[in-house]
This record gives sequence, C-alpha cells and structure tokens, in this order.
Amino acid sequence: MALRRHIACVLILSLLVCGLPAGALALEKYGRPLPSMDDPNDLDRGSEESLFAGYLLTGAFAKNPSFAARPDNSGLVGLRHMLHLETDLYKQYLTFYTDQNFFSDRTNGWIELSEWDGTYAFTGVVDHFAWRLQYERDAPLDRSGIKQAYADGLITAKLQSAQDMAWWRSLFPNQSLTMYGGAGWLFHNSNYFARPDNTGRALFRYVAHADLDLYKNKVVLYGDVNFFTDREGSNQARPTEMDWIVGLALRWHDMELAVYHEQDQPLDKPGLVQKYLAVQMRFSFDVSKQDLGLGKQPLREIIP
Repeated sequence: MALRRHIACVLILSLLVCGLPAGALALEKYGRPLPSMDDPNDLDRGSEESLFAGYLLTGAFAKNPSFAARPDNSGLVGLRHMLHLETDLYKQYLTFYTDQNFFSDRTNGWIELSEWDGTYAFTGVVDHFAWRLQYERDAPLDRSGIKQAYADGLITAKLQSAQDMAWWRSLFPNQSLTMYGGAGWLFHNSNYFARPDNTGRALFRYVAHADLDLYKNKVVLYGDVNFFTDREGSNQARPTEMDWIVGLALRWHDMELAVYHEQDQPLDKPGLVQKYLAVQMRFSFDVSKQDLGLGKQPLREIIP
C-alpha cells in the first residue's frame, strides 16, 4: 500500500510539475491521452469482451498560433476529425485498435483536409499493467511532402483510486482518480522527429496521464505529458521534447464536450513551440459480445 501511494504521488507531481507551467504537448502520439469514457467505479465492465467499440470526434482549433497542419510544419490546423475503433481479440489481454486522424488547414479555407494520421496497434491489460505495439504513419493529403512513420512498444502501469488508493478515497470520497505512466521504444523510425521543429529522430518516450472525476463522471479534468528523446543525440535517454495537454470534459450519456490546451516544445535547445486551444465533441459507442448474446453469460441464481 505504501508503494502504491508513493507511485501515485510521483505521477501526480510529474503531471503538475512537468506538465503545466512551462508548456508542451503533442497530438495523441501514443494512443489515447483522451480521458476514458468508462465509469472509473465500474470495475466489472473491463472483464467483458468488446465486439467493437470506439468513438467519433470532431473539433475546432479555436486559437492556433503555431500548430502545423501537415508533417512538414506548413499551414495551421483548423479542424480535426477522428475515428477510433477497437475490438477485443481475447478479453482484455489482447485488443486491436486503430485511430484515423484528419486535419484541415485554416490558411486554406478550413474545410479541405490537409493531413491524415493513421495508427494501428495491438494492446492488452494484465492487472495494473498494459502493453502496446503500434504503427503510425502521418502524411499530407492535399500536396506531396514529408511522411512520418514509426513502430514502437510501450509499457505502462495504472492506478485507480477505486481499487488502489484507500487514502485518496478517504480524503476525496466523491472524486475518483485514474493515472498511468510508462516508457516506450520507437524500434522503427522513418522521419519521426525528436523536436517540434522537425529535427532529430525520436528513440524513447516517457508518458504520464491522469483523469480526475470532479462530478459523477460527468465533469472530468485530465492531463497528459509525453517526452521524446533523440537517437541522434549525445545522450539518447535525455528528453529533447516535452508535450503536454490539459483539458476539461463535460459528459452527457455517450457524448462529451471538451475544451483543452495542447503545446509541444523542445527541451534541449531553443526552437519552434507548437500550441493551440481547441473545442471538440466526442461520441462513444461500445457493443460487447455479451450485449449480443455471443459471449459467456453470467451465472444467475435460479429462483423457484
């Protein structure tokens, strides 16, 4: 218990100290920094197998002084549209998911799409730990230009106040907290850069994420921090880029309205800082095998 409490404190401090003051965040570079739509107190749902689940997302970058609309750092993002799909291949131990992200350029009429980021991954959860193998390719849509692609592995550890933090429940009985942190290795890298100004090549990543349920899973504050290192640098383990995001999500049934700020910045030298403020709508869906009568049904007591 003392160890879990220590880990929780370290993760909270990492998000608050590293993530919030100076600035830096990237656009979902490792899966799902968006807050989970699941109720953190629903501990049984995770054991069900999803036939298919995911969400549709659309958003507008209300303020964008520098977040680029293409991998070559040209243009400025205006709109973002995303489809996330996943299916459980074997319970929660093996899941396949894909994220398809599309962006438009506000300097080119807002509507025409300028970039397509496609992600394909296998992931799984074992107790408090999760693993992931992912391939991502980012490419321009409206012109020729730089394409970025990588494959990586990531391992994270997760803590939930409902299961792991009695001290949190005693202090904040109505506010649940979910956190995870971990590290990954980009074992294949084709032009996936180590800084926002498109210099270097990323090698390792360090991540931390937290969701704080402020009111009955209807108001959620979330934060995310993502560090990259440079395989071409003198110290390949030292972060060269820090990306952070902080947002507030309001929910009603399967819909979510969120306002969030994202910023990417170099750590080892002066350079380009990319940032924006966005408003987005998200609609989630989840159809389990049990919902369609395809999986094992829970045993029920027979009442004469």
